[in-house]
Amino acid sequence: MRSRTSRGDKPFTYAGSGVNLDAAAEAKRRIGKIASSTFRNKDILSPIGLFGGLYQLQGYSQPVLTSSVDGVGTKLIIAQAMGKFDTIGIDLVNHCVNDILTLGASPLFFLDYIAMGKLIPKRVEDIVRGLAQACREVKCALIGGETAEMPGLYAGDDFDLAGFIVGVVEKEQIINGGKIKSGDLLIGLPSSGLHTNGYSLVRSIFPMPTSLSQYKEDLGSTLGEVLLETHRCYYSVIWPHLKLIKGLAHITGGGLPGNIPRIVPQGLTVRINSQSWTRLPIFDLIEKAGKVERQEMYRVFNMGIGMVIIAAPEDIHTLMSLIPDARVIGEIKRQVKGQERVIIS
Repeated sequence: MRSRTSRGDKPFTYAGSGVNLDAAAEAKRRIGKIASSTFRNKDILSPIGLFGGLYQLQGYSQPVLTSSVDGVGTKLIIAQAMGKFDTIGIDLVNHCVNDILTLGASPLFFLDYIAMGKLIPKRVEDIVRGLAQACREVKCALIGGETAEMPGLYAGDDFDLAGFIVGVVEKEQIINGGKIKSGDLLIGLPSSGLHTNGYSLVRSIFPMPTSLSQYKEDLGSTLGEVLLETHRCYYSVIWPHLKLIKGLAHITGGGLPGNIPRIVPQGLTVRINSQSWTRLPIFDLIEKAGKVERQEMYRVFNMGIGMVIIAAPEDIHTLMSLIPDARVIGEIKRQVKGQERVIIS
């Protein structure tokens, strides 16, 4: 007696279960063509398609590898609602580059992970095009990645995007905040918007997707356009001046209060003057529309400051002259017992 291998005498297929191998092959072909444009031939020893990437590290005396992994969060839902996928890859790379920059590291190579309920080659191509563009701008190789079609885990057009970066820094040039002391000053660099944090709160305040196409007078554009503004990369403006910098804080989830203490030694507190920079209109709109308390705003969003530099007072003038949009936003003080690590006035 034959064993049952099909329903209605029709054989089971991978495509019938929701996984399209032909679409996967087409997506990989497009990815390979785009990713190869970021390669630095003397460093990359493997073409796209092997089971792993090969990178030859050279030119360092005491190299220390740095790494970071992150995602774009629910900003993906905004991109999906607007049918615009060519900027979220830029968001992802820039976020990861900023993270390792805080250690004094330069990027070497980047890998991506794209998981979808239904694999659409054009959508994958748009995402990877953004990844490649951001990688080229910081001379980072898009060395590989993974594209997965998982209809049982992601419904319909749902998808997720994550990125993995590896960088390098000479051991003696590592920045870890250990030299920060009372009297040092904080320089804030403006963000371009929400970057990649706080979107779940935004979506709970504004009806989705109808609000995205609404023109907002205060913003000078639609809400959707402002929410998709790309995460700013600070590498090019900070990298040449690392010798003058004692600490760097990338302001992501947790805002200023949650991120600055990560690089400030115990026993010190940070005083920030919130009037020292101009907040972007999007934050005022969110605060007003959602009746969000000011303290909560600072815990969720970057509030217009995407990167914080900590430096000695004698180096501030030089840094301010070299970084045109920098602002002195606060100072380091000795912490009094019971005092918060970050005080925003």
